[in-house]
Amino acid sequence: MHDRKLLNIELGRMSAAQYKEKPDSGIVLVLDNIRSAYNIGSAFRSSDAFGVDRIVLCGICATPPSAELHKSALGAEDSVPWEHSEDTLQAVRRLQEEGYTVVSVEQTVHSVKLDRFTPEPGKRYALVFGNEVDGVQQEVVDASDFSLEIPQRGTKHSLNISVSVGVVLWHLTGLR
Repeated sequence: MHDRKLLNIELGRMSAAQYKEKPDSGIVLVLDNIRSAYNIGSAFRSSDAFGVDRIVLCGICATPPSAELHKSALGAEDSVPWEHSEDTLQAVRRLQEEGYTVVSVEQTVHSVKLDRFTPEPGKRYALVFGNEVDGVQQEVVDASDFSLEIPQRGTKHSLNISVSVGVVLWHLTGLR
């Protein structure tokens, strides 16, 4: 059997304008003080791939336009709506007022293992991903409705944020 890679033109992808008109997924990404513009760009690209409604960039996060962000986003910063908030805690509280269940992706005493979590149909989720060194701020974890943890089996106890975003979004959108 011979298998042929599809050409980009054969993928039937929507345009950035069509993306903005798509039905809501019920998922918002909150990036809490991410240092690397490349990681932010990667989060944009994964968000586009999984149909995230918007990204809230908080604190020190780079915002478009940014050459570094664009290098890994590959234009997803033009399709996925985004906003900036100086304060992550304020952004999280606003999202809760809008009806989102806020989920910190973090290792905590009571975190739910991702492989044991099934999103509720029709429920809207705001997923908070933290700084590459310090993770999600404790005050944001405290304000969250619960925490999700990606189970790991090796000697390291963290994944790069860009990998974590992809893993969690795949899990949530694949089960909806």
